[in-house]
Amino acid sequence: MAALRNLPAFFKLVWQTSPRLAAGNMLLRAAQSATPLALLYVGKLILNEVVRLAQQHGTPGYQYLWELLAVEFGLVIFSGMMGRLIGLLDGLLGEQVANFTSVRIMQHAAMLDLDQFEDATFYDKLERARQQTMGRTILLSEVLSQLQDVITIIFLAAGLFTFSPWLILLLLVAVLPAFFSETYFNDRFYELAWGQTSDRRELDYIRYLGASDESVKEVKVFHLSDYLIGRFKRIADKFYVDKKKLATRYQFWAVVFATVSSAGYYAAYVYIILQTVNGRLTIGDLTFLGGSFRQLRGLLEGVLMRFTSITQGAIYLRDLFEFFDIQPRIVQPERPRPFPRPIREGFTFENVGFRYLHSERWANRHLSFTLHAGEKLALVGENGAGKTTLVKLLARLYDPTEGRILLDGYDLKEYDLQELRLNVGVIFQDFQRYQMTVSQNIAAGNIRELNNQAMIENAARKSMADTLMERLPGKYDQMLGKRFSNGVELSGGEWQKIALARAYMKNAQLLILDEPTAALDARAEYEVFQRFADLTKGKSAVLISHRFSTVRMADRILVLEKGQLIEIGSHHELLEKGGRYAELFHLQAQGYR
Repeated sequence: MAALRNLPAFFKLVWQTSPRLAAGNMLLRAAQSATPLALLYVGKLILNEVVRLAQQHGTPGYQYLWELLAVEFGLVIFSGMMGRLIGLLDGLLGEQVANFTSVRIMQHAAMLDLDQFEDATFYDKLERARQQTMGRTILLSEVLSQLQDVITIIFLAAGLFTFSPWLILLLLVAVLPAFFSETYFNDRFYELAWGQTSDRRELDYIRYLGASDESVKEVKVFHLSDYLIGRFKRIADKFYVDKKKLATRYQFWAVVFATVSSAGYYAAYVYIILQTVNGRLTIGDLTFLGGSFRQLRGLLEGVLMRFTSITQGAIYLRDLFEFFDIQPRIVQPERPRPFPRPIREGFTFENVGFRYLHSERWANRHLSFTLHAGEKLALVGENGAGKTTLVKLLARLYDPTEGRILLDGYDLKEYDLQELRLNVGVIFQDFQRYQMTVSQNIAAGNIRELNNQAMIENAARKSMADTLMERLPGKYDQMLGKRFSNGVELSGGEWQKIALARAYMKNAQLLILDEPTAALDARAEYEVFQRFADLTKGKSAVLISHRFSTVRMADRILVLEKGQLIEIGSHHELLEKGGRYAELFHLQAQGYR
């Protein structure tokens, strides 16, 4: 019953999807709900008229009989037509709700913070929310059918109650045990599904790894297929065994209570027959009451069984609305400060520290330095030193756990979030390879300029991606990747040039390159960064690279170790200091001697 509290929010979502379709569906169902009682009553009148005509001596008049048959025929046509229209609206509204919910999930996910996506608990909630998009189509139809059947039950029960109220009581006694059984087992099925969420995500991941263009090379080379299949079978078999135990118990009790329900119906039917034999009821009354009781039993069973299904669906709705209840911590300030144009002082870190959710370890700690306006700053450190975390803080993809970041003397949290993102261009080492056209891939850096072909081509020239167009049949309209027809796969270095072009799609005042050129050879990377340095004159930039030939091009170099700043200065200053940077530089230089 507590799960039904989710239904008002669900109805609101349905109404927001399409008020016209929702209202039309409910009106048609209300009209159709009265037809079962009308058909039974007209059927009773027809039988009574037939008996009267059979007993009448002389020439009977058939006009009233034909009128009743015409009414019944009209009701059948009306009911069939209403059923088809309701089915049509159910399908259209269900599709709309599924699409609307999917859009809502994507919109809400876009609002949330980056570190929330890096939390396993959050991913379980997101996965359960995604599973609700298609299932809610069925729930919608069930809820509307439930309302329609309840109205029909009221009509039929009113007719049955006038004859014998205790038949209604007998009906409830026959049906309620099955209802409570369904409720109990639906709760157990939900608990089972809820507890399997993480394992099901692993199952889907293994299924993807076992048959994916991205993993097929390593699966073959490392002979991973048997391991993945074995792991899949172990998890899937456990799911099967758990569900089999529960389903077996459920079906056993379903048979028991179905027998009880049938016994209740036939007890009532025997009573009605005896009343007819004793002359207290007409043949028409027998048909009407027997039909009413039979339909009431079927409808009541359907309503109660569907009620457990609806409550189960409503329980799952909790997963959807719990996801919508998750709120970002990085939010737009009430009175945002406009982003400075141009940046005059730069970005200042004041004792900044950051720790991921549910983690005891600090990713960054005690960071205090300034990225001056127009300065090129390189970040150096071993893997896990906190370089990428630092640039995410700079782009306000994370907010500091402690300390603060200032821009021109004001806290970064005071600035308009959208303007900040527009003025910061970032290309990460794990950039996305969109299975889209060249133009769409490049325009992803500033999607509002998707139709600005001149800007897209200019960005491609700056990143040297324009040279790829010579061999691509479709030029900038060429589909990339192998997922869709006529797609062309690029090498790692070619993909990186496409990704770099995204950084040039913005007129950003701060550009961040987080090892985006790792797949390029040394010469190509040097050329990319040489061009990058020329194109970003007067702008601030942050470079992350493991190649010191590239790093030395920066104005200053910041050295990180275990998330903390241990050295900062120019290439020559750090070499003369003979510290950690000098050690790493000479270690790499030995490989070229």
